[in-house]
Amino acid sequence: MSLTVYGQVEREKSFGYAELKTLPNQVEDVSREVEGRQGRGVRLRSLIEAAGRKAGATHATLASGDDKFTASVPLDDILDAVLVYELKGEPLPAHLGGPIRFLIPDAAACHSGGADSCANVKFLSRIELTQGKVEDSRDKKNATPHG
Repeated sequence: MSLTVYGQVEREKSFGYAELKTLPNQVEDVSREVEGRQGRGVRLRSLIEAAGRKAGATHATLASGDDKFTASVPLDDILDAVLVYELKGEPLPAHLGGPIRFLIPDAAACHSGGADSCANVKFLSRIELTQGKVEDSRDKKNATPHG
């Protein structure tokens, strides 16, 4: 299990389970931040600081490990998001979105009217920092005719 932060950063960085546990800005009880969710996590800002955000980075593209879901969102709006990686002292199980689940405590942060439709990503494996928004899987679904 690892999560890679790359793109508009000073150094591409991959974080494994053990390293996530050592980062600052830990959230010991996710349920205090997001009702109905459980586990332990770390704030996104800690990963971004470790990778070294470049001045031009404005957005983060969050990608699930199977590449079925990507979301490009304003980076400054989600720095306090929580990456849930542990439940009851063990890695977050896949049936709960593990090994890493991205949760935005404030649904209004992404200006979408709902965090789940915004960028609450299960099975998170990559975060790419970009200059500006990039097309994501939500854009593709909206562009496809529904039948």
